[in-house]
Amino acid sequence: MGGVVDHVLPKCSETSHANAVLYRMLDACRESRDKESGMFRRQKLAETQIYDVLKTVKYPGYTRDIVSFGLVKSVQLQGQDVAVLVQMTANQQEIATQIQQATTEALQAIAGIGTVQVNVRLKEQVPAAAAHGHAHQTPQKEVTPLPGVQHLIAVASGKGGVGQSTVATTLAVALSMAGLTIGLLDADIYGPSIPLMMGIKGQPQVTGNNRIMPFFNHGVKTQSLGFFLGEDAPVIWRGPMVMRAVQQLLQETDWGTLDVLVVDLPPGTGDVQLTLAQTVPLTGAILVTTPQDLALLDVKRGAEMFKQVGAPLLGIVENMSYFTCPDCGKETEIFRRGGGQKESTRLGIPLIGRIPLDPEVCDAGDTGIPVAIGRPETTVGAEFHTIAAAVMEILSQRPQHKTVSIIN
Repeated sequence: MGGVVDHVLPKCSETSHANAVLYRMLDACRESRDKESGMFRRQKLAETQIYDVLKTVKYPGYTRDIVSFGLVKSVQLQGQDVAVLVQMTANQQEIATQIQQATTEALQAIAGIGTVQVNVRLKEQVPAAAAHGHAHQTPQKEVTPLPGVQHLIAVASGKGGVGQSTVATTLAVALSMAGLTIGLLDADIYGPSIPLMMGIKGQPQVTGNNRIMPFFNHGVKTQSLGFFLGEDAPVIWRGPMVMRAVQQLLQETDWGTLDVLVVDLPPGTGDVQLTLAQTVPLTGAILVTTPQDLALLDVKRGAEMFKQVGAPLLGIVENMSYFTCPDCGKETEIFRRGGGQKESTRLGIPLIGRIPLDPEVCDAGDTGIPVAIGRPETTVGAEFHTIAAAVMEILSQRPQHKTVSIIN
Protein backbone atom coordinates (compact mmCIF):
# COMPACT_ATOMS: atom_id res chain seq x y z
CA MET A 1 0.00 0.00 0.00
CA GLY A 2 2.82 2.39 0.83
CA GLY A 3 4.24 1.94 -2.66
CA VAL A 4 0.93 2.99 -4.22
CA VAL A 5 0.82 6.16 -2.13
CA ASP A 6 4.43 7.01 -2.95
CA HIS A 7 3.65 6.92 -6.67
CA VAL A 8 0.42 8.88 -6.25
CA LEU A 9 1.91 11.89 -4.50
CA PRO A 10 3.95 14.48 -6.38
CA LYS A 11 7.63 14.68 -5.53
CA CYS A 12 8.68 18.06 -4.20
CA SER A 13 12.03 19.54 -3.19
CA GLU A 14 13.55 17.93 -0.14
CA THR A 15 13.84 21.42 1.30
CA SER A 16 10.12 22.08 0.96
CA HIS A 17 8.64 22.49 4.40
CA ALA A 18 5.14 21.65 3.19
CA ASN A 19 6.50 18.51 1.53
CA ALA A 20 8.06 17.46 4.81
CA VAL A 21 4.69 17.84 6.55
CA LEU A 22 2.97 15.81 3.86
CA TYR A 23 5.39 12.91 4.16
CA ARG A 24 5.21 13.13 7.94
CA MET A 25 1.45 12.80 7.53
CA LEU A 26 1.93 9.79 5.28
CA ASP A 27 4.30 8.17 7.75
CA ALA A 28 1.72 8.62 10.50
CA CYS A 29 -0.98 7.22 8.21
CA ARG A 30 1.12 4.16 7.39
CA GLU A 31 1.87 3.65 11.06
CA SER A 32 -1.85 3.84 11.80
CA ARG A 33 -2.54 1.44 8.93
CA ASP A 34 0.10 -1.03 10.05
CA LYS A 35 -1.16 -0.92 13.60
CA GLU A 36 -4.69 -1.49 12.37
CA SER A 37 -3.74 -4.43 10.19
CA GLY A 38 -1.52 -6.03 12.80
CA MET A 39 -3.61 -5.65 15.91
CA PHE A 40 -5.50 -8.91 15.46
CA ARG A 41 -2.47 -10.92 14.40
CA ARG A 42 -0.93 -10.34 17.81
CA GLN A 43 -3.95 -11.87 19.54
CA LYS A 44 -4.19 -15.54 20.30
CA LEU A 45 -5.96 -17.66 17.73
CA ALA A 46 -9.23 -18.17 19.61
CA GLU A 47 -9.67 -14.44 20.15
CA THR A 48 -8.85 -13.77 16.51
CA GLN A 49 -11.66 -16.11 15.52
CA ILE A 50 -14.05 -14.18 17.74
CA TYR A 51 -13.11 -10.86 16.15
CA ASP A 52 -13.41 -12.34 12.67
CA VAL A 53 -16.96 -13.39 13.48
CA LEU A 54 -17.78 -9.98 14.99
CA LYS A 55 -16.66 -8.37 11.75
CA THR A 56 -19.57 -10.10 10.02
CA VAL A 57 -22.10 -8.33 12.26
CA LYS A 58 -23.26 -5.24 10.35
CA TYR A 59 -24.48 -2.12 12.10
CA PRO A 60 -28.24 -1.92 11.30
CA GLY A 61 -28.77 0.15 8.16
CA TYR A 62 -25.07 0.27 7.22
CA THR A 63 -22.63 -1.85 5.25
CA ARG A 64 -19.93 -1.45 7.93
CA ASP A 65 -19.56 -3.83 10.86
CA ILE A 66 -19.53 -3.17 14.60
CA VAL A 67 -15.76 -3.74 14.85
CA SER A 68 -14.85 -1.14 12.23
CA PHE A 69 -17.23 1.30 13.90
CA GLY A 70 -15.22 0.86 17.11
CA LEU A 71 -18.17 -0.40 19.13
CA VAL A 72 -16.58 -3.63 20.40
CA LYS A 73 -14.84 -2.65 23.63
CA SER A 74 -13.75 -6.01 24.98
CA VAL A 75 -13.70 -9.74 24.28
CA GLN A 76 -13.10 -12.04 27.25
CA LEU A 77 -12.55 -15.78 26.97
CA GLN A 78 -12.76 -18.41 29.71
CA GLY A 79 -12.24 -21.80 28.15
CA GLN A 80 -14.89 -22.09 25.46
CA ASP A 81 -17.10 -19.37 27.00
CA VAL A 82 -17.02 -15.87 25.53
CA ALA A 83 -18.22 -12.48 26.82
CA VAL A 84 -18.39 -9.46 24.52
CA LEU A 85 -18.97 -5.82 25.49
CA VAL A 86 -20.45 -3.50 22.87
CA GLN A 87 -20.66 0.23 23.66
CA MET A 88 -23.19 2.28 21.68
CA THR A 89 -22.60 5.96 20.85
CA ALA A 90 -26.32 6.77 21.02
CA ASN A 91 -29.33 5.88 23.17
CA GLN A 92 -31.30 3.73 20.73
CA GLN A 93 -32.63 0.64 22.43
CA GLU A 94 -34.06 -0.85 19.24
CA ILE A 95 -30.68 -0.69 17.47
CA ALA A 96 -28.93 -2.06 20.57
CA THR A 97 -31.32 -5.02 20.68
CA GLN A 98 -30.74 -5.81 17.01
CA ILE A 99 -26.96 -5.72 17.52
CA GLN A 100 -27.19 -7.94 20.58
CA GLN A 101 -29.31 -10.53 18.77
CA ALA A 102 -27.17 -10.53 15.62
CA THR A 103 -23.94 -10.77 17.62
CA THR A 104 -25.24 -13.60 19.78
CA GLU A 105 -26.44 -15.59 16.76
CA ALA A 106 -23.12 -15.11 14.95
CA LEU A 107 -21.06 -16.26 17.95
CA GLN A 108 -23.29 -19.24 18.69
CA ALA A 109 -22.63 -20.51 15.16
CA ILE A 110 -18.94 -21.07 16.00
CA ALA A 111 -18.17 -24.77 16.29
CA GLY A 112 -17.46 -25.84 19.88
CA ILE A 113 -18.48 -22.48 21.42
CA GLY A 114 -19.67 -22.58 24.99
CA THR A 115 -21.71 -19.92 26.80
CA VAL A 116 -22.13 -16.68 24.87
CA GLN A 117 -22.70 -13.42 26.75
CA VAL A 118 -23.20 -10.20 24.75
CA ASN A 119 -23.60 -6.99 26.74
CA VAL A 120 -24.67 -3.95 24.68
CA ARG A 121 -24.45 -0.70 26.64
CA LEU A 122 -26.23 2.50 25.63
CA LYS A 123 -24.41 5.82 25.58
CA GLU A 124 -25.77 7.19 28.84
CA GLN A 125 -25.54 3.98 30.84
CA VAL A 126 -23.07 4.25 33.70
CA PRO A 127 -20.19 1.80 33.25
CA ALA A 128 -20.46 -1.08 35.69
CA ALA A 129 -18.54 -4.30 36.26
CA ALA A 130 -19.81 -6.96 33.90
CA ALA A 131 -21.52 -9.97 35.34
CA HIS A 132 -19.15 -12.64 36.69
CA GLY A 133 -16.15 -10.39 36.03
CA HIS A 134 -15.99 -11.25 32.34
CA ALA A 135 -15.62 -7.87 30.63
CA HIS A 136 -13.13 -5.17 31.43
CA GLN A 137 -14.87 -1.77 31.24
CA THR A 138 -13.30 1.08 29.26
CA PRO A 139 -13.93 4.50 30.84
CA GLN A 140 -15.53 7.27 28.82
CA LYS A 141 -13.56 10.35 27.85
CA GLU A 142 -14.64 13.65 26.38
CA VAL A 143 -13.60 14.82 22.95
CA THR A 144 -11.27 17.81 23.21
CA PRO A 145 -12.40 20.96 21.36
CA LEU A 146 -10.03 22.62 18.92
CA PRO A 147 -8.24 25.45 20.73
CA GLY A 148 -9.71 28.81 19.81
CA VAL A 149 -12.62 27.40 17.76
CA GLN A 150 -15.99 28.36 19.19
CA HIS A 151 -18.28 26.41 16.87
CA LEU A 152 -17.65 23.55 14.44
CA ILE A 153 -20.26 22.93 11.75
CA ALA A 154 -20.24 19.94 9.42
CA VAL A 155 -21.84 20.40 6.00
CA ALA A 156 -22.93 16.98 4.81
CA SER A 157 -25.00 15.11 2.27
CA GLY A 158 -26.01 11.51 1.82
CA LYS A 159 -24.97 11.39 -1.84
CA GLY A 160 -22.73 13.20 -4.29
CA GLY A 161 -23.84 15.70 -6.89
CA VAL A 162 -26.13 17.81 -4.71
CA GLY A 163 -23.79 20.80 -4.45
CA GLN A 164 -22.60 20.22 -0.90
CA SER A 165 -19.12 21.72 -1.42
CA THR A 166 -20.66 24.77 -3.08
CA VAL A 167 -22.91 25.26 -0.07
CA ALA A 168 -20.05 24.81 2.41
CA THR A 169 -17.76 27.22 0.56
CA THR A 170 -20.32 29.93 -0.08
CA LEU A 171 -21.76 29.67 3.44
CA ALA A 172 -18.27 30.15 4.91
CA VAL A 173 -17.74 33.28 2.80
CA ALA A 174 -21.20 34.66 3.67
CA LEU A 175 -20.56 34.13 7.40
CA SER A 176 -17.26 35.97 7.05
CA MET A 177 -18.98 38.86 5.27
CA ALA A 178 -21.40 39.01 8.22
CA GLY A 179 -18.48 39.79 10.51
CA LEU A 180 -17.51 36.38 11.90
CA THR A 181 -14.01 34.90 11.91
CA ILE A 182 -14.35 31.79 9.74
CA GLY A 183 -12.31 28.73 8.87
CA LEU A 184 -13.07 26.20 6.12
CA LEU A 185 -11.75 22.61 6.13
CA ASP A 186 -12.04 20.49 3.01
CA ALA A 187 -12.44 17.01 4.49
CA ASP A 188 -13.39 15.41 1.17
CA ILE A 189 -10.10 13.50 1.02
CA TYR A 190 -10.88 11.60 -2.18
CA GLY A 191 -12.16 14.62 -4.14
CA PRO A 192 -10.88 17.90 -2.66
CA SER A 193 -12.50 20.74 -4.64
CA ILE A 194 -12.28 23.63 -2.17
CA PRO A 195 -8.94 24.98 -3.54
CA LEU A 196 -10.56 25.58 -6.95
CA MET A 197 -13.79 26.97 -5.51
CA MET A 198 -11.90 29.37 -3.22
CA GLY A 199 -9.47 30.43 -5.96
CA ILE A 200 -6.35 29.23 -4.10
CA LYS A 201 -3.22 27.60 -5.53
CA GLY A 202 0.10 26.59 -4.00
CA GLN A 203 1.30 24.70 -0.94
CA PRO A 204 0.75 25.90 2.64
CA GLN A 205 3.58 27.30 4.72
CA VAL A 206 4.64 25.48 7.87
CA THR A 207 5.73 27.15 11.10
CA GLY A 208 8.85 26.27 13.07
CA ASN A 209 6.80 24.12 15.44
CA ASN A 210 5.34 22.12 12.51
CA ARG A 211 1.95 23.83 12.45
CA ILE A 212 0.40 24.17 8.98
CA MET A 213 -0.67 27.71 8.09
CA PRO A 214 -4.05 27.84 6.32
CA PHE A 215 -4.53 29.94 3.21
CA PHE A 216 -6.59 33.12 3.57
CA ASN A 217 -8.87 34.26 0.77
CA HIS A 218 -12.30 35.88 0.59
CA GLY A 219 -12.06 36.46 4.35
CA VAL A 220 -11.83 32.73 5.16
CA LYS A 221 -8.95 30.61 6.50
CA THR A 222 -8.88 27.51 4.30
CA GLN A 223 -7.21 24.10 4.53
CA SER A 224 -7.41 21.10 2.15
CA LEU A 225 -5.44 18.01 1.24
CA GLY A 226 -5.75 19.32 -2.30
CA PHE A 227 -3.05 21.89 -1.52
CA PHE A 228 -0.55 19.07 -1.05
CA LEU A 229 -1.47 17.09 -4.16
CA GLY A 230 -1.20 17.63 -7.88
CA GLU A 231 -4.41 18.57 -9.68
CA ASP A 232 -4.66 15.15 -11.34
CA ALA A 233 -3.31 13.02 -8.49
CA PRO A 234 -5.83 10.50 -7.14
CA VAL A 235 -5.88 9.53 -3.48
CA ILE A 236 -5.73 5.73 -3.23
CA TRP A 237 -5.87 5.26 0.53
CA ARG A 238 -7.59 2.80 2.81
CA GLY A 239 -9.70 3.80 5.79
CA PRO A 240 -7.00 4.13 8.50
CA MET A 241 -4.88 6.41 6.31
CA VAL A 242 -7.87 8.60 5.43
CA MET A 243 -8.86 8.87 9.08
CA ARG A 244 -5.34 9.87 10.12
CA ALA A 245 -5.11 12.47 7.33
CA VAL A 246 -8.38 14.08 8.46
CA GLN A 247 -7.17 14.23 12.06
CA GLN A 248 -3.90 15.86 11.06
CA LEU A 249 -5.47 18.46 8.78
CA LEU A 250 -7.93 19.27 11.53
CA GLN A 251 -5.59 19.34 14.52
CA GLU A 252 -2.26 20.42 13.04
CA THR A 253 -3.53 23.44 11.12
CA ASP A 254 -2.91 26.74 12.88
CA TRP A 255 -6.50 27.98 12.83
CA GLY A 256 -5.96 30.69 15.41
CA THR A 257 -9.19 32.08 16.87
CA LEU A 258 -12.36 31.24 14.95
CA ASP A 259 -16.01 31.92 15.57
CA VAL A 260 -16.94 29.05 13.24
CA LEU A 261 -15.02 26.28 11.49
CA VAL A 262 -17.04 24.95 8.54
CA VAL A 263 -16.12 21.38 7.53
CA ASP A 264 -17.02 20.18 4.05
CA LEU A 265 -17.56 16.41 4.39
CA PRO A 266 -17.49 13.88 1.55
CA PRO A 267 -20.80 12.31 0.47
CA GLY A 268 -22.09 9.33 2.40
CA THR A 269 -21.64 8.03 5.93
CA GLY A 270 -18.13 6.60 6.00
CA ASP A 271 -14.75 6.88 7.71
CA VAL A 272 -14.34 10.66 7.43
CA GLN A 273 -17.68 11.42 9.07
CA LEU A 274 -17.03 9.00 11.91
CA THR A 275 -13.47 10.29 12.40
CA LEU A 276 -14.67 13.88 12.66
CA ALA A 277 -17.30 13.03 15.24
CA GLN A 278 -14.78 11.05 17.30
CA THR A 279 -12.03 13.70 17.11
CA VAL A 280 -13.70 17.02 17.94
CA PRO A 281 -17.06 18.09 19.40
CA LEU A 282 -19.50 19.16 16.70
CA THR A 283 -21.85 22.08 17.29
CA GLY A 284 -23.99 20.41 14.66
CA ALA A 285 -24.50 19.45 11.03
CA ILE A 286 -26.19 21.12 8.08
CA LEU A 287 -27.66 18.65 5.58
CA VAL A 288 -27.68 19.50 1.86
CA THR A 289 -30.15 17.89 -0.52
CA THR A 290 -32.00 18.40 -3.75
CA PRO A 291 -35.80 18.09 -3.81
CA GLN A 292 -36.16 14.67 -5.43
CA ASP A 293 -36.85 11.47 -3.49
CA LEU A 294 -33.55 9.79 -4.41
CA ALA A 295 -31.50 12.51 -2.74
CA LEU A 296 -33.85 12.64 0.26
CA LEU A 297 -33.44 8.90 0.80
CA ASP A 298 -29.71 9.38 1.31
CA VAL A 299 -30.24 12.46 3.47
CA LYS A 300 -32.23 10.28 5.85
CA ARG A 301 -29.21 7.99 6.22
CA GLY A 302 -26.96 10.97 6.87
CA ALA A 303 -29.33 12.35 9.47
CA GLU A 304 -29.45 9.01 11.24
CA MET A 305 -25.64 8.81 11.29
CA PHE A 306 -25.30 12.19 13.01
CA LYS A 307 -27.93 11.18 15.55
CA GLN A 308 -26.00 8.01 16.32
CA VAL A 309 -22.75 9.89 16.98
CA GLY A 310 -24.53 12.47 19.13
CA ALA A 311 -24.20 15.46 16.77
CA PRO A 312 -27.21 17.83 16.58
CA LEU A 313 -28.85 18.58 13.23
CA LEU A 314 -28.97 22.36 12.70
CA GLY A 315 -30.96 22.56 9.49
CA ILE A 316 -31.49 21.55 5.87
CA VAL A 317 -30.46 23.43 2.73
CA GLU A 318 -32.37 22.50 -0.41
CA ASN A 319 -30.12 23.09 -3.41
CA MET A 320 -31.27 23.34 -7.05
CA SER A 321 -34.77 24.03 -5.78
CA TYR A 322 -36.01 25.71 -8.95
CA PHE A 323 -34.85 27.35 -12.18
CA THR A 324 -35.89 30.85 -13.16
CA CYS A 325 -36.13 31.49 -16.88
CA PRO A 326 -33.92 34.48 -17.70
CA ASP A 327 -36.34 35.60 -20.45
CA CYS A 328 -39.80 35.35 -18.91
CA GLY A 329 -38.99 34.99 -15.21
CA LYS A 330 -41.07 31.82 -14.81
CA GLU A 331 -39.90 29.43 -12.09
CA THR A 332 -39.65 25.74 -13.02
CA GLU A 333 -39.10 23.10 -10.34
CA ILE A 334 -36.91 20.71 -12.31
CA PHE A 335 -36.27 18.28 -9.44
CA ARG A 336 -39.83 18.22 -8.08
CA ARG A 337 -41.17 20.32 -5.26
CA GLY A 338 -41.08 20.50 -1.47
CA GLY A 339 -38.71 17.63 -0.71
CA GLY A 340 -36.49 19.69 1.59
CA GLN A 341 -39.48 21.05 3.50
CA LYS A 342 -40.97 17.59 4.01
CA GLU A 343 -37.68 16.23 5.31
CA SER A 344 -37.15 19.19 7.64
CA THR A 345 -40.62 18.61 9.05
CA ARG A 346 -39.91 14.90 9.52
CA LEU A 347 -36.64 15.60 11.35
CA GLY A 348 -37.99 18.54 13.33
CA ILE A 349 -35.27 20.91 12.08
CA PRO A 350 -35.61 24.12 10.04
CA LEU A 351 -35.32 24.44 6.28
CA ILE A 352 -32.82 27.30 6.29
CA GLY A 353 -32.57 27.92 2.56
CA ARG A 354 -33.76 27.09 -0.97
CA ILE A 355 -31.01 27.76 -3.51
CA PRO A 356 -32.09 28.11 -7.13
CA LEU A 357 -30.41 26.33 -10.02
CA ASP A 358 -28.42 29.22 -11.45
CA PRO A 359 -25.49 29.41 -13.92
CA GLU A 360 -23.98 32.08 -11.65
CA VAL A 361 -23.19 29.36 -9.10
CA CYS A 362 -21.42 27.22 -11.69
CA ASP A 363 -19.36 30.18 -12.91
CA ALA A 364 -18.46 31.10 -9.33
CA GLY A 365 -17.13 27.62 -8.64
CA ASP A 366 -14.95 27.64 -11.76
CA THR A 367 -13.56 31.13 -11.22
CA GLY A 368 -12.87 30.71 -7.51
CA ILE A 369 -15.07 33.63 -6.48
CA PRO A 370 -18.08 32.33 -4.47
CA VAL A 371 -21.34 33.93 -5.46
CA ALA A 372 -21.91 35.37 -1.97
CA ILE A 373 -19.01 37.76 -2.51
CA GLY A 374 -18.86 37.87 -6.31
CA ARG A 375 -22.57 38.44 -7.03
CA PRO A 376 -24.28 39.22 -3.70
CA GLU A 377 -26.99 41.27 -5.45
CA THR A 378 -28.36 38.28 -7.38
CA THR A 379 -31.17 36.07 -6.14
CA VAL A 380 -28.83 33.16 -5.47
CA GLY A 381 -26.23 35.39 -3.80
CA ALA A 382 -28.86 36.92 -1.53
CA GLU A 383 -30.15 33.46 -0.61
CA PHE A 384 -26.74 32.42 0.70
CA HIS A 385 -26.65 35.51 2.90
CA THR A 386 -30.12 34.57 4.18
CA ILE A 387 -28.81 31.09 4.99
CA ALA A 388 -25.81 32.60 6.81
CA ALA A 389 -28.14 34.78 8.89
CA ALA A 390 -30.21 31.72 9.81
CA VAL A 391 -27.07 29.83 10.83
CA MET A 392 -25.93 32.74 13.01
CA GLU A 393 -29.31 32.80 14.71
CA ILE A 394 -29.13 29.06 15.39
CA LEU A 395 -25.58 29.35 16.76
CA SER A 396 -26.61 32.16 19.10
CA GLN A 397 -28.88 29.66 20.85
CA ARG A 398 -26.21 26.94 21.12
CA PRO A 399 -23.51 26.63 23.78
CA GLN A 400 -19.94 27.05 22.66
CA HIS A 401 -17.53 24.09 22.81
CA LYS A 402 -20.32 21.55 22.96
CA THR A 403 -18.85 18.26 24.20
CA VAL A 404 -19.73 14.91 22.65
CA SER A 405 -18.83 11.81 24.66
CA ILE A 406 -17.08 9.12 22.63
CA ILE A 407 -15.83 5.71 23.74
CA ASN A 408 -12.35 4.71 22.50
